[in-house]
Amino acid sequence: MNKKTTDCLFFTQHGWADDGTDLKKLAQQLLPRGSQIISPSLGYWQTWLRMEPLIERLSGVVEAVITNSPQASLKIIAHSMGGLLWLELLNRNPKWLQKTESLVLIASPVGGSDLARIIDPFDIGLGIARDLAVNRRRLAETIATQIPILVIAGDLSQGSDGTIPVESTKIDQAQFICLPGLAHATLKTHLGLVPIIHRFWDDPRILPISNADFARQIIHSLRLTPGMIDTDYRGFRRSQVILALRQGNTIRTWKNFAQIEHIFLADASDQCLYAGFISWRHQQPLRTTLKQIQQDYCPQLSTESSLT
Repeated sequence: MNKKTTDCLFFTQHGWADDGTDLKKLAQQLLPRGSQIISPSLGYWQTWLRMEPLIERLSGVVEAVITNSPQASLKIIAHSMGGLLWLELLNRNPKWLQKTESLVLIASPVGGSDLARIIDPFDIGLGIARDLAVNRRRLAETIATQIPILVIAGDLSQGSDGTIPVESTKIDQAQFICLPGLAHATLKTHLGLVPIIHRFWDDPRILPISNADFARQIIHSLRLTPGMIDTDYRGFRRSQVILALRQGNTIRTWKNFAQIEHIFLADASDQCLYAGFISWRHQQPLRTTLKQIQQDYCPQLSTESSLT
């Protein structure tokens, strides 16, 4: 680690429908005996309601701890919604961001929870679903330019940990590790996280962005579409190609039983690189995005009939 444990405050934060027990045990596996670990439990039922009261409560805990140790730096480990809470806190408190050595996000849906959007498809504000569906990727990527972030995701099947899609966890300039066969709830207790987090702490880095990555440019364009939600890869094999791009990449679409349109980006070897879906009321913005991609990356093709 970069500093003595006495110089650091180690925060862990649980997510939705949980408490601080599991992450505190993980921190105890990571840290020497006697290290100061702060693992606030925000209330099981409170995590079903709204995120703002949780942010305010956690903010009070953090403020009190930092006031008592004003010279200490911060290391943070957060699971699921807990990661979203800390992203909000660091964004609202630049002084805390400056004190933060690193942030570990375990299965945090920074791009928005697709399950939450399914529960609240018309964005009418159904409990915590309203807040979990919010896309915080831009906020996260701004923070990732200032502190090292490690993203750990689980892939139980077809790009999902059973609760959130792998895609929703990804952040530009953050280190990323995906562990196959692990579900959302069990990921935070997996002992394989201990050496992974130790390696990150030993070499915390902010990764550069490669502007030469063609697929990244396409994914970025798709994600900027109003109403786009990252999702899993189910439906990819049933999708149809609507745009053939450079380097053998293709954009494909598929509609499920509810006629929700899913968008996939595949590489030349027919592997899915990105998956998202769009709500009924955002069909026109999607068409605009696809036409712009066609114009920018395959102007020689005429696929107007596919994009109307």
